[in-house]
Amino acid sequence: MNKNHSDNNESLKSNSKLETRNLYLPNEVLIPEIIKFMEEGHTVTLLLRGFSMRPFLEDNRDKALLRKATDPKVGDAVLAEIEPKHYVLHRIDKIVGDKVTLRGDGNLGTEQCRLIDVKGTAIGFYRKGRSKPDRTDGKKWRIYSWLWTGLLPLRRYLLGAYRRVWIPIFGPI
Repeated sequence: MNKNHSDNNESLKSNSKLETRNLYLPNEVLIPEIIKFMEEGHTVTLLLRGFSMRPFLEDNRDKALLRKATDPKVGDAVLAEIEPKHYVLHRIDKIVGDKVTLRGDGNLGTEQCRLIDVKGTAIGFYRKGRSKPDRTDGKKWRIYSWLWTGLLPLRRYLLGAYRRVWIPIFGPI
């Protein structure tokens, strides 16, 4: 083996130990860039932050697979701008004209935006570190959505029990 070939192998070995660092950007900086990618036709995977989609989607654990919103419907999980530079990933609760009412699965209250402010639609969620997403057009997601949205009057109690009892004993779903 010649010396150059040996040096190249050593270089490759040392390069395989590259350090990985996470870079966290404020949503008001990151989300507009994500929207640009979606408007160009790309899908985007976004690490979820916050607790508004509990109990099935968790802060800093799960990821949303998003595409540009083209025809938002009631029940869709969407990325929307509810105030200038303030974005949420919530489910559409109601659409009247161009007014959209949003509600996070872990929220009791609602927020509003206009149809034009709905920027992306979730087409799947990567949960619990899995490499295959739960697709929003799949049977599992549709059943979950139907059950959870139907339990709206009981959510306050279910979410309270989830936070105070389930998570301390079993951890997040």
